[in-house]
Amino acid sequence: MRDYLSDPRFSGVERFNKKIWLSSPTMHGDEQRWVDEALQTNWVSTVGENINAVENNMARFIGAPYAVALSCGTAALHLAVKLAGEKLNGKSKPGRGVLEGKKVFCSDMTFDATVNPVCYEGGEPVFIDTEYDTWNMDPESLERAFEIYPDVRLIILAHLYGTPGRVDEIRAIADKHGALIIEDAAESLGATYKGRQTGTFGDIAAISFNGNKVITGSSGGMLLCSDIEDANRVRKWSTQSREAAPWYQHEEIGYNYRMSNIIAGVVRGQIPYINEHIEQKRAIYLRYKEGLKDLPVRMNPWGLGESSPNFWLSCMILDSDAVAPFVRGENDQLWSSETGKSSPGEIIDALAFFGAEARPIWKPMHLQPIYTGNAFIVRDGSGRARTNAYISGAAADVGADIFRRGLCLPSDNKMTQNEQDRVIDIIHRCFK
Repeated sequence: MRDYLSDPRFSGVERFNKKIWLSSPTMHGDEQRWVDEALQTNWVSTVGENINAVENNMARFIGAPYAVALSCGTAALHLAVKLAGEKLNGKSKPGRGVLEGKKVFCSDMTFDATVNPVCYEGGEPVFIDTEYDTWNMDPESLERAFEIYPDVRLIILAHLYGTPGRVDEIRAIADKHGALIIEDAAESLGATYKGRQTGTFGDIAAISFNGNKVITGSSGGMLLCSDIEDANRVRKWSTQSREAAPWYQHEEIGYNYRMSNIIAGVVRGQIPYINEHIEQKRAIYLRYKEGLKDLPVRMNPWGLGESSPNFWLSCMILDSDAVAPFVRGENDQLWSSETGKSSPGEIIDALAFFGAEARPIWKPMHLQPIYTGNAFIVRDGSGRARTNAYISGAAADVGADIFRRGLCLPSDNKMTQNEQDRVIDIIHRCFK
């Protein structure tokens, strides 16, 4: 990290008195009530009234018929993949994943928890390029992917940073090809498309209550579905697939994935504040948009005219001609300063020096070392499936471009307006 106190561009800037986080938990006191009740009644394991209430309340809020409370969003995604795989392929054989040898179309610009469950079940992720209007899966690239791999029957769609993807177009493509959709709505709780909550458009969906999300239980997640038999199947899997016998009888592989009644108590206390948190996040986004409008940058897309994000993270992307020279390796980076220009690395480093947390955009999956051998489909019309880190002669790699020029800004809903003004000032100074 540079010593920005010796940089004349930052003359007079003082460090923050307390850390300004990217996005941290916001507690209200109601959480303590339900946690205490669980402790006082001794329901502290993976059953209890808090779990029942969270499942019912979240299903009602989202508009999903059934919700299953689980230990984390990744567990929900794993069981969603397993459930979809069984619907498409039947039960797996012992020692084999239900997607063994099957390809699955996945959002490319996302956290790896979106796609790792495909590998848990023996499948092979095929990454679909991103589009600029939503920073989500590109329908044209998805249609191209079906031309190359017509036998694929499963799509995993993530709503990045709380902005809904092109749900109608992707749903139409899936229906045309007889494919199921798993919605990764981990980041988009409370976001809507045409008045409907994300998490209700897929055949199965997952949400997250991780510590940095719009509401939190410190951990926890939830699977959403429309069929009671599917919900019960997931509940069984999540409790080690125990059969209804007087002893521990197991006829299929199970998992220890149920949410604890303690975690559920925290989530239960958070649910009434979802909309309040979203409005606070929205105000942060709008202040950034106004405060940075004179710089050669743009905020992450608000979304389509028919969608309303939850504004989980406010992000920005530098104009192409405003990016100062920089280079990234696998684990480090170098950049240089240039008048009128900056780079994500410099801005993140400067904010960190003064005590504010910013982060890079999610590095696309096709650029991750573990997945560089997987196919990656773009809309350039070549029909070429990506099998390495770079396309030969391709006209588009939108996810890589957004990753190169973008960053996530401090978006904590406890950040004061004065603190945000200081963040905006530091960003301005990076361009001097």
